[in-house]
Amino acid sequence: MTSAERASFYDAIVIGGGPAGLTAGLYLARACYRVLVIEKEKFGGQITITAEVVNYPGAEPMSGEALTERMRLQAEQFGAEFLLAEVLSLREEEGFYRISTAKGDFLTHGVILATGAHPRMIGFPGEAEYKGHGVAYCATCDGEFFTGREVFVVGGGFAAAEEAVFLTKYASHVTILIREPDFTCAAKVAEPAKQHEKITVKYDTEVEEVSGDSLLRRIRYRNSKTGEVTEFSPADGGSFGVFVFAGYAPSAGLLSGLAELDEHGYVLTDRNQKTSRDGIYAAGDVCQKNLRQVVTATGDGATAATELEKYISVRQRETGVKAEIQTKRAAVHTAQDSSPAAAAVQSGDTPFDSAMIQQLNTVFSRLTEGLTLKLYTDEGAVSSELRHYLEALTALSDKLTLSEESAPDPLVNGEPELPYVRVFRADGSYAGICFHGVPGGHEFTSFVLGLYNAGSPGQAVSDELRSRIDALQKDISLKIFVSLSCTMCPELVTSAQRIATLNPRVKTEVYDLNRFPALRDRYEVMSVPCFLINDAPPQFGKKDIAQLLDLLGA
Repeated sequence: MTSAERASFYDAIVIGGGPAGLTAGLYLARACYRVLVIEKEKFGGQITITAEVVNYPGAEPMSGEALTERMRLQAEQFGAEFLLAEVLSLREEEGFYRISTAKGDFLTHGVILATGAHPRMIGFPGEAEYKGHGVAYCATCDGEFFTGREVFVVGGGFAAAEEAVFLTKYASHVTILIREPDFTCAAKVAEPAKQHEKITVKYDTEVEEVSGDSLLRRIRYRNSKTGEVTEFSPADGGSFGVFVFAGYAPSAGLLSGLAELDEHGYVLTDRNQKTSRDGIYAAGDVCQKNLRQVVTATGDGATAATELEKYISVRQRETGVKAEIQTKRAAVHTAQDSSPAAAAVQSGDTPFDSAMIQQLNTVFSRLTEGLTLKLYTDEGAVSSELRHYLEALTALSDKLTLSEESAPDPLVNGEPELPYVRVFRADGSYAGICFHGVPGGHEFTSFVLGLYNAGSPGQAVSDELRSRIDALQKDISLKIFVSLSCTMCPELVTSAQRIATLNPRVKTEVYDLNRFPALRDRYEVMSVPCFLINDAPPQFGKKDIAQLLDLLGA
């Protein structure tokens, strides 16, 4: 093993940063192993879109995002390391496992796969064609786009019942279409949907087709018992929404050919979460199991980690290879921070809490060149909010300077969408990064990563991807529409911004679409993430760097 391989060697690597993966990382780090948790999108997993978790033992009701952030911080305190990256491949190599990502390769004794599952499409006619133009899969991400409109929910499980109630915050009325004679989730979960005054439930009913023009205009569904067919179109001739909650498909492709999967693609494990391959364990929703809840995911993660500990111990004795711990274990109880940033947190003068400031300080300490954040505003409240946000951000590093411009940025073609911030390098060149609105919520991390990539060597990109980025020889403008509550948007944003920081011919404009309804109407966007390449028709869905380069013709 070379010195470079030893530097990127971990006793264990956990793929997936949801409750199962975070718990596994905690247990392994606490056992004094060097462990890396790799997450593709956002640490916390699917549960982060749940507004309130009320059944996790010992914890008061809180959002899924808050609960999993506690898990992540706890794992970090014990020394677990974290990486946001997509795992491209997993293979066995000379008795070890090599994990290849867009940000480099890593070697390890053992792996825990905790990649969860992704929303499943049903496949009715029109579903794929109108994805993003009326058909959606995430109420938290896209619900606001249907304010004052009719909405149909397809599905009868836990997600359908819960999300239908959530959608009543926006929709004029919600109709739930269930192909079974009743909900398939617990009665207590279904009851709020059944009793809600803005919800109608139709049982034994399946969608036959959705159709329209550039937006969804019609839905046809059939009662399987009576044969009655109903067709709905809004009375005002407008559009409406169809939200599909038909369960999830496991994200287990990395184990194809390595370990045994069932006929539905779920990972088969024994009672100790071991797969059919020595050294590989699986935990959480990617596994074949009867109950898919946060509490069972954390249990899986703890079991898998405990069993993997034993395997690693044997491997270390057999091979003589043991990873060097790179991070110091933090004390669980730390002294009160007396820094100016901490004082600002206590006084409420900053939009960032102490944990966010700690993360920002870590990132900004790695900047190697100065950046100027040019701010363009109007007299509105959002401009004030963005100004306050950027003042707090730039105060954390002497490598960041804020400059408020009095005239519209000449780089914007046509009427500027204010407010926005553009990022410039120390030599005055534009870094290709612009955000319209306030980059909070799930876009907080992507914006900070953009600064890191513009002001330092940045995140690792493979030689093959770098060559493809360099090969782009035409000017490319990317308009990216996001919602700050969308968990799928940051991957597209970070991919586009990374390409822009490496090739000056690529420019990215990111918009918080809820702040710019005129853009939403102009491009008829009803779902995020959405993007336009040189103002071509909208495209939808999260994309990594390689997928985006495919679309850019590189």
